[in-house]
Amino acid sequence: MKPSFIALALGAKSVAAWGALGHQSIGFIAQQFLAPNALSFVQKTLGSQYNFSLGPAATWADEVRSQPAFAWSAPLHFVDAEDDPPTSCSVEEKRDCGSNNCVLGAIANYTVRVVESSLGAEQVQEALKFLDHFIGDIGQPLHVEAIEAGGNGISAICSGSKTNLHSAWDTGILTKHVSQSHGGTAQTYAADLVQEIKTGSFKSLASSWLACSSTTEPVQTQTKREVKLEEDIWSFLTVSTTKMNANDLAKRDMITPLECPLIWASESNAFDCSTVFTFEPGQDLCTGSYFNAAVPVIDLQIAKQGFRLAAWLNVLFDGSTHLP
Repeated sequence: MKPSFIALALGAKSVAAWGALGHQSIGFIAQQFLAPNALSFVQKTLGSQYNFSLGPAATWADEVRSQPAFAWSAPLHFVDAEDDPPTSCSVEEKRDCGSNNCVLGAIANYTVRVVESSLGAEQVQEALKFLDHFIGDIGQPLHVEAIEAGGNGISAICSGSKTNLHSAWDTGILTKHVSQSHGGTAQTYAADLVQEIKTGSFKSLASSWLACSSTTEPVQTQTKREVKLEEDIWSFLTVSTTKMNANDLAKRDMITPLECPLIWASESNAFDCSTVFTFEPGQDLCTGSYFNAAVPVIDLQIAKQGFRLAAWLNVLFDGSTHLP
């Protein structure tokens, strides 16, 4: 069902963050960190069609976006950061998503809808599948960048073949990396990243992935406080659903983005300056120094977003992240 606050987008980017391999990996990672109620909700809502898992369901939003019935969803996969990489990178909610018609507004909208008990089963399933996908999208650096439609208009070379910068990051670098080092499948790649989160190089970082600095105050007066993910979601839902029935939710003209996804978008966008836009003309992005610099970023971002997706659903259905 199309939420009415989202306008039909003409000429939207033709993009698919991370491709099927990356999105499925994020879903499979999240599945391993779900708390009991969230796991039960996911399995019941997705059913056998998606093997009861966020992994297979993670690609649905890309699969339907080209269909006329879902054309409105195309701009929800990204946020156009009007910055200047590699010199300057930044995300500003009012500047880059003033109408909330971007991935920031979409995450907020479907957070409301996925817990709305008066919606039908199909609508709730769509809300879950959109969250599954959009929380993955926001981790792809070029989904948080406006230049040349997120790099789609920038020619690039990957393993000797012509492509564009966005496709190199969506699929080219990731597919080669997973094929070389992780058995070539989303399941194996996800399992390897889960181990890194539990016992490996990401163990000491994982808890920090669930905390966000406040972005609600003006920059000049902003204090450095951290907002826990639980606080971000529950304060948002309390305001959003007070005195509001399902019909009201479907007709809302404005959904205010949450703090944590904005911080996550800023983290992704920073890699546009440090890594994504650092190549030389004619350089093959899927070999050598550029590939070696890109791979750790991709591993980190996919691990982060899988862990965060699980935490998001755990807060909604189990009351807290239930994660370290």
